[in-house]
Amino acid sequence: MTVSRRDFITTALAGSVAVGLSTDAGATQESSEKKNKEKHAAKLPIIICAANGYNYLDQAYAFLSGGGDTLDAALKVVQGPENDPNDESVGLGGHPNEEGVVELDACCMHGPTRTAGSVGGVRNIKNVSLLSNTVRLHTGHIMLVGEGAERFAVAQGFQRENLLTDKSRKEWLLWKETHSDWWGPGIDSPDWRKRFADPTRAGIDEDEWELRIRRMEQVAAEIGIPSGLRMEVIRCVIFPPTGTIHCSALNEKAEISGCTTTSGLAWKIPGRVGDSPIIGAGCYTDQDVGSAGATGNGEENIKVAGAHTIVENMRHGMSPLEAGMDALKRIVRNHNGDKERLQFVDMVYYILGKDGAYAGVSLWEGYETGKPHQIAVHDGNRRLEKTVNLFAGASQSWPPVRRLS
Repeated sequence: MTVSRRDFITTALAGSVAVGLSTDAGATQESSEKKNKEKHAAKLPIIICAANGYNYLDQAYAFLSGGGDTLDAALKVVQGPENDPNDESVGLGGHPNEEGVVELDACCMHGPTRTAGSVGGVRNIKNVSLLSNTVRLHTGHIMLVGEGAERFAVAQGFQRENLLTDKSRKEWLLWKETHSDWWGPGIDSPDWRKRFADPTRAGIDEDEWELRIRRMEQVAAEIGIPSGLRMEVIRCVIFPPTGTIHCSALNEKAEISGCTTTSGLAWKIPGRVGDSPIIGAGCYTDQDVGSAGATGNGEENIKVAGAHTIVENMRHGMSPLEAGMDALKRIVRNHNGDKERLQFVDMVYYILGKDGAYAGVSLWEGYETGKPHQIAVHDGNRRLEKTVNLFAGASQSWPPVRRLS
């Protein structure tokens, strides 16, 4: 995708710090639920996942339909992005931490045996989804992290490899030289507005943006980033993306499993672990009820134990849609409904009940205007469906943009 400097500046200015959002969460939810009165059900077997797993659903569905295990089917989906160097959300080519090192997280839950495995902060091992399953199958533990997880992987036959591609390396170099700043208060801090150089002024004007972008373009050229990719990379540097894929699979015997894998937040502090490997946050499966997973702001999801909350809501009679909306409202409650802060938060939940009912819900419509959050579904018909959102409009990326000094 080619992005002009003018288009980028316009978008950035529009999204710097958009306060005073007028959308009413309750009204938006009511409207969404009216449009989704009918129960979202499908034929069995069924697989649901994040949109970046869409291209890998056919093979996994054929495997599941042929009697394959539900967790193995889900793992087939998420390995696709893990193995793709052009998918910077997970695995090979994933965005590195602030030291230029790719650190990966994953977990899985096998419904039929009620077992689980998890790994966090893993370096040099590409398929951490498979590694989490290996922890499940070949240890008496649930979670391994860091160097210990890497050594275990090698002992189990996984190959060490450099996960930093030339593209992701150059993106990191551009971030390091022009925009390195992850230290400072988050939105849950009373001092969160100290992120701004001038607390009386929300954004930066067009002339300042023009200077900043031109400087970044010069550095990008020096690093060797192709001209057609520079604005895309600059956007990634200024607005660090998160990257994750969740998948849940249900077969005709009503056996269900789920897994989540990620390279985490771009340019994160080394050792940061988000929600993806946290059983009950990034993924949770209960054979009696269903499965749920998440992508988005991991720190926010951990605080509400999102996936577990959703499954427990379904256990107590909520539909997948109702259960997911309740989890989103808990995130909103944690910030007292303050949309000035919540604009920097986004969350997508992927929910599958044991009966085949499913839902995809999100805090906002999308990360960008015109690009809605989607859930990928395969029940014999592979498709993408828009999530049901709590708030109208697009979320904004964190951290807030600073003024130029």
